[in-house]
Order: sequence, then structure tokens, then C-alpha cells
Amino acid sequence: MTTLTALPPLDTAPLFPALHAELMQLLRALEPDDWQRPTVAGAWRVHDVAAHMLDGELRTLAAHRDGHQLPPDQPVRSYDDVVALIQRLNTEGVAVGRRLSPELLLALLGMSGQWMSRFVTELDPEAPALYAVAWAGEEQSTNRFDTAREYTERWHHQMQIRMAVGEVRGQTARLLAPRLFEPLLATSVHVLPHAYRACAAANGTSVVLHCVGDTQAEYSLVREAQRWVLYRGAHRNPTVQVTAPASQWWQLFFNALDGNAIRSAIAIEGDASLAEPLLRARSVMV
Repeated sequence: MTTLTALPPLDTAPLFPALHAELMQLLRALEPDDWQRPTVAGAWRVHDVAAHMLDGELRTLAAHRDGHQLPPDQPVRSYDDVVALIQRLNTEGVAVGRRLSPELLLALLGMSGQWMSRFVTELDPEAPALYAVAWAGEEQSTNRFDTAREYTERWHHQMQIRMAVGEVRGQTARLLAPRLFEPLLATSVHVLPHAYRACAAANGTSVVLHCVGDTQAEYSLVREAQRWVLYRGAHRNPTVQVTAPASQWWQLFFNALDGNAIRSAIAIEGDASLAEPLLRARSVMV
């Protein structure tokens, strides 16, 4: 017997106000030079990440809350088309955001964060979401799962800023506290059945993800009836177990580690080849 429980998408809507409060406290404490510090988000600097967060909230509210949707300028027929559209919209939003002063970004994020926190609590969690969580392989998602995806977006972009300015100020640990981090990880691991979709294995094969440190959590991906099923808890006889602290798991799932860094940051016990799809899994659209 194994001690495993189902892992449906979590209700993250109640966490939005706390996450927003952490963001505003962080941004208000930035020095002028901090806004131009580089981040792990490619060429984006702190100012760009903050502008992206504002643009993302305004776009979500406009389309989802207000029904204001602009048709794409090119056909969207595939996953790659969706990624290209998102990247174009993100680039446009950051370009506009560069015209805004840090003071304006603070004021606007203060409002948009409150609007977003209120909006997600008003949604019917089981109703169909406006957009599917495509990185999990879904063509239709519930509002509950889409809201959890929105939570992970706000969490990891805030952490990008914290990494850029917080290493010498002890800021990164705040989001790694179990209350805010465990929902992020429990949502992120929903990418795993999709990440392993092409990986054939015998029924009973299991992949265990083990998070150590202040947040301790375990999740198991188990092959059952020729499909991969995700559970909370550790399979008693894992085929492979992958162990890392929270600070590394978020960077893996949110594309902040390169291949060499990933392998030096984790411990693999068992069939290392079976860990490869996990190491390539990303809980963002890339």
C-alpha cells in the first residue's frame, strides 16, 4: 500500500491579498537604482518585471472581468502560436510600461492588485475558465485552476524582483514560507502528467518529487492504466526520487535555471533517465 491522496487544483484566491501586500511592501522599499537591476527574466530589469505584472493584471481584468477581448492579429492554431502571441503581448506591455515612472507603477499596481484580488474571489471556481492552462496540457480548465495559475504568475515574477534586489536584504525567504510557497509548488506540479505524456513505462512506475527545507512536501507521479496520475504524498517504492529545496524547485518550474544549474541543484536517486521529463518541465508558457 502507498499513502497517496488526489491533488486537485487548490483554492488560491484567498492568498491574493497577502501576496499583493508582500509585493507592495517590496516595491516601496526599493532604492532608485534597484529599479534597473537585472533579473533572471532574460533582458528584463526590475522595472520591466513590475511593468509586466501591471500589464498582465490589466489584460486579465479587461478580458476576463470586463469581456474586452481583442482578436489576435494572426491565427492561433497550435501551442507555439499561443506562446508567440503571449510573448508579443508581453513585449508590447513592457515597452509601454517603460514610459511609466516607478511612482506611477507603484500607484497603478496598488489598484490593479486590489481589483484582481477581489475579482478572483467572485469567480465560480468550477465554471470554465476563459483561458485553459495550456502548460498543463489542458484545452479547458476550471476557474479554480486558472486562478491558481494566476497565483503562480504573481508569485514567480515577484520572486524575480526579490532575487534581483533581495539577496543582501534577506527578502527572498519571505515567499518561500510554506503558506505562500506550498500552493505554488502544488500548482506547478500539475505540469508533470503532461510533461511525461510521451514517456512509456510499466504500470506502477513512480516519480517522486521531494521538497526539503522550511517547506517540506512530496508529490508522486504514478503510471496507472497506461497513463500518468499525480498525487500528493510519496510513493513507497519510487522508481526515481528527485530532491531539492524550495529555492531550486521554483527556479526549475519557472525557467530560471539552465540545464547545468538544474543538475547541480538537485539530488536524484534511482532511474535517472526517468527524471529527465521532470527536469525539462516548465509551469509557464515557453
